[in-house]
Order: sequence, then structure tokens, then C-alpha cells
Amino acid sequence: MSKKSLLFLLLSILSFPIVAQEINCNVTVNAQNIQISDRSIFQDMENAFEQFLNNRRWTNESFRAEERIRCNMVLTMESMPSIGSFTASLQIQVLRPVYGTNYETVVFNFADRNWQFDYTESLPLEFNENAFNTNLTSMLGFYAYVVLGYDYDSFARLGGSPFFDKAFNVVINAQQSPRAGWKQFESNRNRYWITENLMSSQMLPVREAIYEYHRLGLDMFGRDPEQGRDAVLAALQKIKEVNRLRPNSVIINSFFDTKSDELANIFAQGNEVKRQQAIELLKELDPPNIEKYNRINP
Repeated sequence: MSKKSLLFLLLSILSFPIVAQEINCNVTVNAQNIQISDRSIFQDMENAFEQFLNNRRWTNESFRAEERIRCNMVLTMESMPSIGSFTASLQIQVLRPVYGTNYETVVFNFADRNWQFDYTESLPLEFNENAFNTNLTSMLGFYAYVVLGYDYDSFARLGGSPFFDKAFNVVINAQQSPRAGWKQFESNRNRYWITENLMSSQMLPVREAIYEYHRLGLDMFGRDPEQGRDAVLAALQKIKEVNRLRPNSVIINSFFDTKSDELANIFAQGNEVKRQQAIELLKELDPPNIEKYNRINP
């Protein structure tokens, strides 16, 4: 190959869009409660979980490196019943950039207190979306699809549906697992109910509200703050209608766990009439955070 041909080939490669996996998740394992002499297993665990989430292709779409979906997982280890067997709780956050700003908003924030799994250093983590392999990879795969679904829902109306379908398929396959978190009658705040809510026709307005809140609300603030507030108010009205039918639903509770501070900041300024409407709505929908909403009025 001539030098000219080689140079052309290199330039073609460098100018081609960089394709990366979809998820960019930071995993932290907090193992202060576990008494064990060799603690390298927890660093290995962090690396293995990140590689599982970040190096796998979860969709057929191409993502640039800067487009990858940011998320954080904090795994707090609670006990080690036997060597290689762990119980833990997980806190997961999905982050999204807001158009025209340097601000990142949290789209989904959830505490899963039913993490029970076995882990052996250097053992590959095998996952099949159509079959149950291990409780650990099913939980990781489940949340990968939830991360994708919430991100896509925030950019396009009901855009996350294909990924919530896949998350529900993971739940169905995991019904054979003896571990907690997958079954309908164990709790009203577990992995089963997350997907039930996200796929229920009654709950579709909540998912539409997630789109309106982010794409029509937050993304508009840089150009027209009052129009952004109007969209957020409309999103809250949709959530109110669903809350009358299904109070205490897990994805509604999760929405306000995620957004209470942000909502208080959004309505701390702007039109007085809209501010009062927001305060009334928020106090009705999210009583645990009434004190935050009381501070909206100067």
C-alpha cells in the first residue's frame, strides 16, 4: 500500500463517528459492614459490574461517547451469610443533560433493598435476556434496561417502551429465583412493581409526564422559563390524575423522591399564579416533602 493510500485510510478511520456502548455507569461498592481479611473482592466486584453494564451492547443503535447514558450505582453490602454469598441494598440514579445548559438532572432515583447474590472473583458474568442465569446478572440486566427506558422516555413520548418490555421479560424469567425482589406479593416496591407500573395502561400518563417534564419543561428553560414551567405544571396534572386511580404507586413515589428539590427550585421564581398552583399540587401529591414546598413562597 502506498503512503498516500495509507494516509487516506487513516483519515477515513479517524473521521468516522466513534461508536460506543450505550451506558456509562459508575459503580461503588460500600463494604464497611463486611468483616473479611482479603477485601480485594469488592474492588473486583466494582470493576466487573461496570464492565458488565458499560461494555455490553444493549441496543442496536449507535452512540457517540458523549451520548452515553450516565448512571450511578451505590451498592451497600449488609452481610455475607457464607463465602461468596452477599446481601446488599442498591441505590441507583439515572442522569440526563438539560439542553442548552451545564446542568444534569436526575431522571430516576430508586433504592432496591433486596439484593441477594453470589459472586466469585474473575468468574464471567453471563446474561441472557431470554433466560435466567443468576440472580446477580438478572438484577444488573434488569436495571440496564430500566436505565435505557427512563432515558429514552425523557427524550421521546413513551420512547422507552422496548426497554421496559425487556426489563419485564427479565422479571418473568426470574420468577424461578428463590431470592427476594422479583415477585408480585413480596412487596409493593420491588422490581416486579417497577415494571408493572411502567407497562400498565393506567400509568402511561406518568410516563408521558416524564417526557413533558424533561423535553418540554427543563429543556425549554434556557429559552423561555415560563413556557418551561407551564410544561412542568401540565406534567404534574397528569400525575395527579393517575395518583387518584393508583395512589402510592412505586413510579410516582420514585418521581417525587427524585424531583422534590428540583421542583421547589423550578417554582421558587416566576409567575405568582403558577407558583400557587404548583404548591397546591405538590402538597397533595408529595406530602413527605411539604416542608420543601412551603419554602417556595418567599
